[in-house]
Amino acid sequence: MSTTEKKFTSLKEFYPFYLSEHRNFTSRVLHFIGTGLVFLILIAAILFHDWRFFVTIPFIGYGFAWVGHFFFEKNKPATFQYPGYSLASDFILFFDLLTGKQSFKVK
Repeated sequence: MSTTEKKFTSLKEFYPFYLSEHRNFTSRVLHFIGTGLVFLILIAAILFHDWRFFVTIPFIGYGFAWVGHFFFEKNKPATFQYPGYSLASDFILFFDLLTGKQSFKVK
């Protein structure tokens, strides 16, 4: 199902679709790395009191994720149609992978 076929009205409804678009092992690893680096950049920005770190966040976070989509998943990131739900789902997936609730390898 593509995002154009269904209009999502809640994060709870969107997240299963998000997971279906993130089934490739390498893509999940790239998303995890990108989101993890976003957290490190936020910490660095606070520690060094330098706003310029914030400028790198979209390039790092989305850069890793979009490589995963375009080269490994071979799909279009949901960010373009559902930016808020997609961003929230990136963080949910990160913590689900970190805690073992989700696996890097999808069965």
